Amino acid sequence: MENVTGLRENKKLRTRRQLAATALELFLERGFDAVSVADVAAAAEVSKPTLFRYFPSKEDLVLDRFADHQDEVARVVRERTAGQTPLRAVHAHFLAALAERDPITGLCDHPNVVAFVRLVYSTASLETRLAHYTAREVELLAEVLEEESVQPLAARLAAMHLVAVRHELGRENWRRIDEGLSADEAHPAAVADADRAFGMLADGLDNALPARTA
Repeated sequence: MENVTGLRENKKLRTRRQLAATALELFLERGFDAVSVADVAAAAEVSKPTLFRYFPSKEDLVLDRFADHQDEVARVVRERTAGQTPLRAVHAHFLAALAERDPITGLCDHPNVVAFVRLVYSTASLETRLAHYTAREVELLAEVLEEESVQPLAARLAAMHLVAVRHELGRENWRRIDEGLSADEAHPAAVADADRAFGMLADGLDNALPARTA
């Protein structure tokens, strides 16, 4: 029975990936707003109800790959080494991801990744839906911090800051790539930005931001 269940789950995963790949190909070819859910279903040779069983919305056909990263920061914090603070763990992980040109950092110039990110950031409904995935990242990280006896409000605020820094760094890195820099060319500035951004959190905003002058 376990083997049957495993085969069934593998088949669902393959179907899910096929649907997402078919949709992305159409969106990149024609534009997100020019392709309907019916178009995707027809191209994938499934019914619309079947498609919606796998993806709640048209936007999720594109953004579902972000779901694979929703627990990433929470996992990094949970698995950090003894004596390492959550902030330092997330900072170190982000620097390592930059070195690997991980697409999630925005510092990736592979043509397929560039086309995908350009689609997301140029489509208003995708940007709006992306907030759903970001909120889930914050929720998962806050849960980990609360498990370590961090007060709930403090856990949520810390999670919001850490997740926001990662996302804003990713956008800045993408901006450089979109302007024509290679990932290698943009890497030094990306590292400097990451050190500065996480340093602002580590030192406290009062120390990082100037007081108002008379």
